[in-house]
Amino acid sequence: MNKLKVLYISHSHPPKDQPLESVGGMQNVSMQLVDALKKNEQVELETIIQRAPWEGIGFATTGFLFRLLFLIPKAIREFNPDVILFSSMVTAGVIPFLGNRIKVPMVTINHGQDVTLPFWIYQKYLPTVFKKLSGVISVSKATRGACIERGMDPEKGVVLPNGLDRRKARNLPDKLTAKAELKEIFGVNFNSEKYLLLTVGRQVKRKGHAWFIREVLPLLTQPVIYLVVGDGPEFENIKHETELSDFKESIILAGRQPEEVLNLAYAGADLFVMPNIPVDGDMEGFGIVLLEANQNGLPAVASDLEGIRDVIQQGVNGYRVDHSNPRIFAQKVDEVLENELEKLSDSSKKYVLNQFSWDTVVDQYVNFLKKVSFASE
Repeated sequence: MNKLKVLYISHSHPPKDQPLESVGGMQNVSMQLVDALKKNEQVELETIIQRAPWEGIGFATTGFLFRLLFLIPKAIREFNPDVILFSSMVTAGVIPFLGNRIKVPMVTINHGQDVTLPFWIYQKYLPTVFKKLSGVISVSKATRGACIERGMDPEKGVVLPNGLDRRKARNLPDKLTAKAELKEIFGVNFNSEKYLLLTVGRQVKRKGHAWFIREVLPLLTQPVIYLVVGDGPEFENIKHETELSDFKESIILAGRQPEEVLNLAYAGADLFVMPNIPVDGDMEGFGIVLLEANQNGLPAVASDLEGIRDVIQQGVNGYRVDHSNPRIFAQKVDEVLENELEKLSDSSKKYVLNQFSWDTVVDQYVNFLKKVSFASE
C-alpha cells in the first residue's frame, strides 16, 4: 500500500529547549498532531516548522511566511507530497502569494481566532485564501461557521476535533497527596472542608477569569479555593479583581507553572471551570484544556459558547451553562460539587479517551487528506 505523502507546515512550535508547560493551545496541538502523523502507518510525513517563543512570535512569523515562498516549492521538488497541510490560517495565508506554481492540493486547519482576528485587512484577505484551498479542517462547528461567514465554500470544510495525548494522564498522584504537595508550593491549606476549583489557560479576556471572580465566586455556597494557572495580557485585570474580592484569601493566581505543578493541580482539583465570555473578534475554537482536565478525571463546568459546545457532553464530562447568568453558573458549580463529582469524574475520563484520543482523531485527519488528494487527481 502506498503511503499518503503529507507536507506539514507550522509557524507555532516552541523552541526545543523551551517546551510548553502550563498552557495548551495551538502549539501543543500542532506538536501532538506531528507525533500522531509520524506514527500513522498510512502516512509519510515531511515538515517545515518554525520554532519560536510565544513572546515575539508575530515578528518571527513574518519572516517565516516570506521564507515559505521558497521553502514550499523546494520541498515539493524534493518530497513530491500528495497533499500540503497547514497548521492554521496564519501559515495558510501564504498560499495566494505562491500564485499558480503549486499544483499539489492544499488543506488548512483552523482553530478560531486565526479566523476571527479583528483586522480589516486580514478579514478582507481571508476569502482569497479560502478560494485557493482544496480543503479546510475546522476544530469545531463554531469555527466552521465562522469560515463560511468569511467566504469558505461549505463543500470544502469538515469539522474534526483536536486530539488528546493519552500520556499526560499517567502517573499522577492521588488527590490527597496532590493537595498536600500543592499546600507546600502555594502555602494554602487545601483541607478536606474546601473544594479546589481549577482554571488553566492563557489569560485573555474571552476566558472570563475576572468575570468569574467578580460575579460568580461570591454566589457559591460550597466552600472553595480557586486556583488559576497561566499568564497573559489579562493578568493585571484578574489581579485587580482578586484584590477587590471579599474572597481574595481563597484565590490563588499561580501564573505560569512547570508541568509537574500543573499535573499536581489536575490531580488535586475537584472541578475544572471555564467561565468564558463573548468577545468581539475573538472566540474559543475548541478548548483543549477541557480535554486535559477530563482525562485526569476532572469534570468541568463551562460557558455554553462556541467550540466548548463540541467538547462538553451534558452530564457526561461536565456541564455547559449560560455565560450571561452568574447565578445559574454558581448553582451548577454548587450542584456538581455537592452531588455529582464521583460520577462525573469517572465518566469524564472514559468519554474523552474514547472520543478524542489522537489514536482515533488522526485517522479522521488522514481519511480527509486522502479524500482531498484523490479528488485532485
